Amino acid sequence: MREVVMKPFAVRQATLSDLDVLIPLFDGYRQFYGKPSDPNAAKSFLRDRFEHGESVLFLAEQDNRATGFVQLYPSFSSVSLARTYILNDLFVDAGFRRQGVAGRLIAAAVEYAAALDAVRLTLSTAVINTEAQGLYRTTGWTRDEQFYVYHFPIPAIEPLNYYCSFDAVINH
Repeated sequence: MREVVMKPFAVRQATLSDLDVLIPLFDGYRQFYGKPSDPNAAKSFLRDRFEHGESVLFLAEQDNRATGFVQLYPSFSSVSLARTYILNDLFVDAGFRRQGVAGRLIAAAVEYAAALDAVRLTLSTAVINTEAQGLYRTTGWTRDEQFYVYHFPIPAIEPLNYYCSFDAVINH
């Protein structure tokens, strides 16, 4: 049996100066979900998140090479009257999977949210992404059994006009 030697890696909060090393990972993440490669759009999107303080990213590195990232979006719970975070993106380069990188990125996200007194992290993943689901279960996440998630595409002008007209009929 061949012994696998795992090299150490570091996880740290990413900054705008990390943009160029994040682009290939972020573009790879989008391709995993069926989007065409578009490094320029990825760069613009991430730059906007950094410049507007709209997300927090953690970067995993091994031998000065970016190997994975996790991106959090801040949110709030009106019911809990508290801060929450959405773990929106988690990706590890294929050559670095099964080395604990994703688990460490998740741990960094949890530590960050806890330090800011968040009451929870929330994530969603593709139904077919059973590997990620297994990771989430083994790292302490529980699948929501109480709520369904619905999406409303924007712009949806015709449905909005319908509901506005319907509302006007009800209120008159």
